[in-house]
Amino acid sequence: MFKKILIANRGEIALRVIRTARELGVKTVVVYSTADEKSLPVLLADESVCVGPPASNQSYLNIPNILSAALMTGAEGIHPGYGFMAENPDFAEMCREHGIVFIGPTPESMRALGSKAGGREIAAASNVPVVPGTGVLEDVDAALLAAKQIGYPVLLKASAGGGGRGQKVIRTQEELAKGFAQAQEEARLYFGDPAIIMEKFLEEFRHVEVQVMGDGQGHVIHIGERDCSIQRRNQKLIEEAPSTLPDSLRQEILDAGVRLAKHVNYAGAGTLEFIVDRDGNYYFMEMNTRIQVEHCVSEMISGLDFVKMQLEIASGHGLSLQQEDVQLHGHAIECRLNAEDPDKDFRPAAGKINDVHFAGGPGVRVDSHCYAGYVIPPHYDSLIGKLIVHHDTREQAIGRMKRALEETVIQGPKTTIPLYVKIMDNPFYKRGAVMTNFLKTRMDM
Repeated sequence: MFKKILIANRGEIALRVIRTARELGVKTVVVYSTADEKSLPVLLADESVCVGPPASNQSYLNIPNILSAALMTGAEGIHPGYGFMAENPDFAEMCREHGIVFIGPTPESMRALGSKAGGREIAAASNVPVVPGTGVLEDVDAALLAAKQIGYPVLLKASAGGGGRGQKVIRTQEELAKGFAQAQEEARLYFGDPAIIMEKFLEEFRHVEVQVMGDGQGHVIHIGERDCSIQRRNQKLIEEAPSTLPDSLRQEILDAGVRLAKHVNYAGAGTLEFIVDRDGNYYFMEMNTRIQVEHCVSEMISGLDFVKMQLEIASGHGLSLQQEDVQLHGHAIECRLNAEDPDKDFRPAAGKINDVHFAGGPGVRVDSHCYAGYVIPPHYDSLIGKLIVHHDTREQAIGRMKRALEETVIQGPKTTIPLYVKIMDNPFYKRGAVMTNFLKTRMDM
């Protein structure tokens, strides 16, 4: 096992890694921007190193400064969390060149699967269905031709992206020229890569994803699936595990996820994202070659610590679990507590948290880097924390989540908590009738 690792991230995921590392006796170094100087991960890590000003490209995306911090502190490995450097194969390769273990998949796997375009090719080779679409589009003329062949509406997606960034729904030819340039710019801004692909846009579908772990030697297991269909602007709000899919369809999707990951000898934690239409057809969307924000619900139903598994695999201990060792129990739900105003199109509400009380009690977990007096910086995402509950059945988990939401108090910024309470009471949600357009069609938002 590592003696010391550096965490190249911020917020709740940085704190999440610190906690597991501390339980394993692993020392931690956290890098931070000047905007995060007083964040909880910085206060709790064994060491902290400032790597730049608030702008991400000068701090959390600053490869020379991050590598220098790792070398200066003697860190043996770097855990990238999610976002920022987590899916950057060049960064992973530079870690390897400097004798530092990148706690994640190999650069080769990341290059093969990390882009949406590459993921589509691997899926086809693995006999996993994909949505009709394209590889990387050279320019707007290529996009116009592809859209004509696929048929409107279409979805433009950042090939290197995730988290809903760099995605645009295009319904007409007139929208495409402007939308293509906007999607390229957003992709360049958030991911440093303007490459765009196109897919047929399905108006109504579920977003279901498969959690996998691999040892890099061809051994891959799944740890169930998650339903992440409750979204706003293609970004997830509520996740749950397991999904409410029929057992036979669930098993098909799980098998497809494992099959694809095995195709590239995947190492570490990864998530394969699928869409499922109303007729029960499923299509591979992309693979996120990192730990996910919503990994917590899968941990709750499996009893496993995914960060511990990541550290064990990366430090050379391999993956000891066989598929039959993974036992899933009960139902878990996660609500992302965002500093946003749902009544004003989810406008970010950065600022000071005057007071906070997080829920507790049986089957309740809170992952948050915030505390009373903490100032949410405007430079990053609006996530305050994640509220996760677990119970024997989905119905019981919904009841527990509603109780926990009503018990949670965050004074200062507007939050998404009131919206989640309404969703827990929504009859469509209660019976599992969830689609990615849920807020628009079932909540009139």
